[in-house]
Amino acid sequence: MIAARLRLDRGAFTLDVDLALPARGVSALFGASGCGKTTVLRALAGLVRARGRVALGDEVWQDDARGRFVPTHRRALGYVIQEAALFPHLDVHRNLAYGRARAGATGRDVDLDQVIALLGIAPLMARRPATLSGGERQRVAIARALAARPRLLLMDEPLAALDAQRKAELLPYLDRLQAELDIPIVYVSHAVDEVARLADHLVLLDAGRVSAAGPLAEMLARLDLPQLLGDEAGVVLSGCVGERDARWKLARLDVRHADTGAAAGASDCSVWARDPGLPLGRPVRVRVLARDVSLARTPQTGTSIGNQLHGMVDALADDPTHPALALVRVRIGGSALVARVTWRSAHALELRPGLPVWAQVKSVALME
Repeated sequence: MIAARLRLDRGAFTLDVDLALPARGVSALFGASGCGKTTVLRALAGLVRARGRVALGDEVWQDDARGRFVPTHRRALGYVIQEAALFPHLDVHRNLAYGRARAGATGRDVDLDQVIALLGIAPLMARRPATLSGGERQRVAIARALAARPRLLLMDEPLAALDAQRKAELLPYLDRLQAELDIPIVYVSHAVDEVARLADHLVLLDAGRVSAAGPLAEMLARLDLPQLLGDEAGVVLSGCVGERDARWKLARLDVRHADTGAAAGASDCSVWARDPGLPLGRPVRVRVLARDVSLARTPQTGTSIGNQLHGMVDALADDPTHPALALVRVRIGGSALVARVTWRSAHALELRPGLPVWAQVKSVALME
């Protein structure tokens, strides 16, 4: 576990957080600009001297009660910022060699060749940073951070300086890293789409304090978090490829909540999406936006919507985007969908907690 109790007073701004983050996967710090995300990250790294305690498992980096503070250069961490900050006079190979040279003895045994392959930078090794695209520079910066054999990787909005195309190019590489390297990542972002794609655990920050924290799927299904309930409100479902329809180029994705306790192979529901070409059984993550879910009291016929899922209304809430709209959470086994409907429709359907309904999913975004 990554444990941090931090307090920092800066006049009009006060940081006061108590974090308990998983020791594996991606933990995202999310919130509006100025809420304290980067300050938390810099405090974890020891770059900002907040008061409190920071520990990575049994390794204590800071404990003010005992007078302990490990300086940044002695903490087994990698740090990636918005700008790649590579040495312009060194080629990619020598930038990575610099990262390896500062690797500490207490770090994780990272196979640099594996990192180079995962990030697809082998063809870039002889080139200098000025000749690389923004996305290529960021991949090299990530590789250099990992070359230092970190036990923790800190990433401060690494995609913020990239345009949409470069961002789309880099996201699959980040997917591979978190899937194949057993290094916990704390990832700062204010973009819901990045968080939905990459994170396993989500921490919401507001004015220097934690307003909510928990597993990503549970957090996105909550109806009481305005930060997550804008136009991009929706849930993330995890599952695997269960069937491929070669004729129509579709794949059936079997969704199962991690805590349902269902038997192996069982699923909460299945949805059809465009075929990504993945083998049967391959784990996948899909995103379903609230605006793409409609509700009915009975199954519908004569419709182009192929995904109709039987569930039960769990909760209703005002949609912060407009007073005419409601958000409805529907439980389907251990999983949940969120639908955006008008309050007039909710009244006409007599929606209430406990009511069986059919959720019609118009679009499923496979996060690949």
